Order: sequence, then C-alpha cells, then structure tokens
Amino acid sequence: MPLSGCAQVHANPLRLPLTPPNFMDGLDKEADDDIISLATHVIATERDALTNLHNLYQSDPTAQRNLKQAVHVIGKTSRQGGRVIVSGMGKSGKIGEKFVATLNSFGIRSAFLHPTEAMHGDLGMIGHGDTMVILSYSGRTPEILSLLPHLPETLPLVAVTSHEEFGSCPLFTSRSSCLCILLPAPIPCTEVTAFDVPTPTSSTTTALALTDALALALARRLYPNPTAIFHHYHPGGAIGASAAPTAPQLIESIATNVDDVPIIQDGQGPKSPTVLDVLLTAARSASGWVRPSSDTIIAPRQIQRIGRNVDLNEPLSSIGHAIVVEKLDWISIPAANSIQEAQQWILSMRQTSRGRTFLKPGTLLGIVDSQKCVSGVVEIEEIMTEDQLQ
Repeated sequence: MPLSGCAQVHANPLRLPLTPPNFMDGLDKEADDDIISLATHVIATERDALTNLHNLYQSDPTAQRNLKQAVHVIGKTSRQGGRVIVSGMGKSGKIGEKFVATLNSFGIRSAFLHPTEAMHGDLGMIGHGDTMVILSYSGRTPEILSLLPHLPETLPLVAVTSHEEFGSCPLFTSRSSCLCILLPAPIPCTEVTAFDVPTPTSSTTTALALTDALALALARRLYPNPTAIFHHYHPGGAIGASAAPTAPQLIESIATNVDDVPIIQDGQGPKSPTVLDVLLTAARSASGWVRPSSDTIIAPRQIQRIGRNVDLNEPLSSIGHAIVVEKLDWISIPAANSIQEAQQWILSMRQTSRGRTFLKPGTLLGIVDSQKCVSGVVEIEEIMTEDQLQ
C-alpha cells in the first residue's frame, strides 16, 4: 500500500547543513563598536549613580539619621511579630519584590503588596504592628498616591524615592511626619538625558543597592550571627549547597545582645522610673528589650502585657515584680549550644517539678559566651511552643 502524503513528509525529514550557520555574518565593525560603546556607557552611568548614592549616605547627616531610623523601626516591627509590607509599581515594584525576598531569607517576615491589587481587596494583608516600605522614584506614581489615603493612619511609612527633602515628597503630604521616613535614592543624571530613553536603569540600580543595604543592616542589627540565619532559611540551590553540611543553628544566633539593650533614663535622679519611662525606652529600643538597671531586664512580651488601665505615672516598682527579671534569675545556656540542644535540655528538665517551676512562660535564657559572661538574652517562648510550656 502506498504511503500517504503526510507519511511521506515524515519519511523524508528536512536535511540541515552539516556546518552550523555563522551568526556574525552580516554585522559590520562600526555597528559592533556602537554596541560596545552604548553598553559601557550604560554601565558607567549606573556606576556613577551608585557612587553618588554612596557619597550621600557617607556624608549627609540627615540621610544617615533616616537610614538608622528605618533600621530601628523595621527591626522593632520584626521583633514584635509584625511584617514589612513593600509596595511599588512597574520596575520599582520588581525591586520591591527582590527586597521582600531578601528580607524573608533572613527570617524578617515580609510581603509584597501590588498597589492596584491593594485597591481590590489586598489591603487586608496589612496588619496591626506592620511597617510599610514604598518604592517610587518620582514619588508621584498615581497608583501609589491613590493607595495612600486607604492605609492605616498609624502605619509607619518608609519611602525610597529620588526626593532628598522631606517636604518635597508627595508621598508624605497627608501623613503624620513622625511616622514617615525618607530614604533618598537620587541619580545625578536623568535616564532621558543619559540614554534618550526614559527606561528605568540608574534609578532602579540605586533603589536595589539601597534596599540591599537596608536588608543587610537589619539582619546585622537583629541577629548576632546573620550568616547562620540566612543559611537556615536558604537550604536550597548553590547557596544551600555551599553551606552543606548545614551546621546546627546556635542559640546565640537568635539572642539579643545585652549591651544593645537601652537602660531606662527617667531623668528623675534617685527616684524610681515610671511605667511611662519603660514604654518610652521600649519605643527607642531596636529589639524591644529594656533594662531598668544594669542587673535587670524587661522582655518585649512582658512590655506588651502592661495593661491599658495602668497609670503611666505609677513607679515601675508598683508592677515591676510582674515584668522585671533580675540577672540572677536568668537561666544560663552556653552560647555554643544549638537551639535543638537547648530545647531538649528544657524538655528534659521540665519532666521534674523543680524544672517546671523555673522553666515556664516568661523565663529568660541568659546566653553565656566563652568568657563565661552573659552576652545575650532569649525569651523561652522564642524556642519553645505554648504546648511545650504547659
């Protein structure tokens, strides 16, 4: 039986030349030189933009203060269980998504909020205690400006934008200045001037560099050992493979450095600090921890439990017995111990009535370094579940 036409086509496949084509045929040297000239011009322009950004944060006191304040506010948000909500449109939004991914790699809980989707229900992802970071080079992105009136009035707002003066930034026009932080990311030469095309290049490069700097500064502020934290949350890919075999996460990696915890300054001489002094000190504490003295400390969870009906002018001593923990009562854990080892020891000790007495909710773990000094503190709730402490 003769083959059908279709079968005959398949029976005689297309014959390709044995020598592969030369894709460089037809290109002239002048055109090649133009390609290299433009490419190096783009690279040099973005390099100059990064140099300008470096010089700004190296020398400008206002920019430096704002960056430190952003680290403080976002760090406090993370410590207290809030999230970093990041938003931006277009290419700025892509930079925002990368910022979110970097923060999450350090366990700094973050989410990206698309401005348009926010207006169609996604505003619900913003919770009490969150902080928002907005990326908008112009500061006039219509979708962002439309979103702002619908944000909670108490939501701290960090803006990465080209504006270098707070008063000139439209993003802050209708919001309380005490809740707004400006992180300028200007470029010395507009993209239209540099390339005759308004495509985001230098502007997104500076935004990327600044948000990378912010993410790493946050990680360094929150964790004594950010490298261990990063590898813990990034076990896959080449990065995860480079850390294999993964070392156990040490208890010191989640500890708060005692020296970083501010001591209450009540300004009242020998008088006892008040409840208000505690709250004000906690507000400026990056970790949320507070020290009434060099030998006592108050953990973030205890501060959150201060009742709304408490008289803020009452001396701390009136409620201190419930929230202040003496250094002698911190339970010592060697810094070299892994979190898993600490958990197993606590569970083992809690099998006894004595262990259940001092290893309970509200217990503070004092992390002892190689010099036999207590260098850090951890709330027991950070490594043990509620069920394990019942």
